[in-house]
Amino acid sequence: MSRHPFFSKPAHVMGIVNVTPDSFSDGGHFLNPDLAIAHGLRLIEQGADSLDIGGESTRPGAEPVSVEEELVRVLPVIEGLKGRGALLSIDTRNAAVMEAALAAGVDILNDVSGFMHDPRSVSVASAAQVPMVVMHMQGQPVDMQDNPSYNNVMDDVFDYFKSCLEVFSRARIENNLLVFDPGIGFGKNDEHNCLILRNIKEFSALGVPVMLGASRKSFIGRLAGDSSVDNRLGGSIASVLWGLSQGVQFFRVHDVQETVQAIKIWQAIKDA
Repeated sequence: MSRHPFFSKPAHVMGIVNVTPDSFSDGGHFLNPDLAIAHGLRLIEQGADSLDIGGESTRPGAEPVSVEEELVRVLPVIEGLKGRGALLSIDTRNAAVMEAALAAGVDILNDVSGFMHDPRSVSVASAAQVPMVVMHMQGQPVDMQDNPSYNNVMDDVFDYFKSCLEVFSRARIENNLLVFDPGIGFGKNDEHNCLILRNIKEFSALGVPVMLGASRKSFIGRLAGDSSVDNRLGGSIASVLWGLSQGVQFFRVHDVQETVQAIKIWQAIKDA
């Protein structure tokens, strides 16, 4: 059986479409479905291979929203972007939203809880047999940054992914549908984030490709000494280029045009 097109490129750029009032970077900018669709189309023109559509903010301190509200936000956007030139991903922790998004035509499931928040999520994913982005998060969005603590962050995240493989295997989900996201900024402090980035190549031992989602994250502002979310493009690109050098295949980003250009130049230099 041929592999899903999600896995076809050595460097895959996933553009972010937040249909929320409170996401950390662009909350409220694209809450209107027409604005969200227009934004998604711009990202496709800029070179996005896929679009990640989310209706619930999972920024630090975010409160959950109802499934009904999530559906009202995302379904019109999915319908407006389907078939427009990029694969579509639904960013949700809720099985009912996954089901409705799949019925509306999404190609990929992305769950910040690693498909552990909703007890039905694994069975929904198993029935769909579509690519799954499985993220590690310590705690819940509302409290995950209160005091993140690990025995050893790399060992703990690695062991978490190993346990996920066991759960998915029992549910008849093959490894070739999986992407692991170590969850930069999700229940991690700056030291944890840097250690994960420094050692991200170690996750390749799991036999599953890795997604890096460091785009505009607050650790960039703290390390750079500039807290403004609008001044994190350089740090975001730096994390992408480091990820490329370590074999990372998937990048979830806000700034698609700049990321695509950076990847092209990195690849041209590498292959010269």
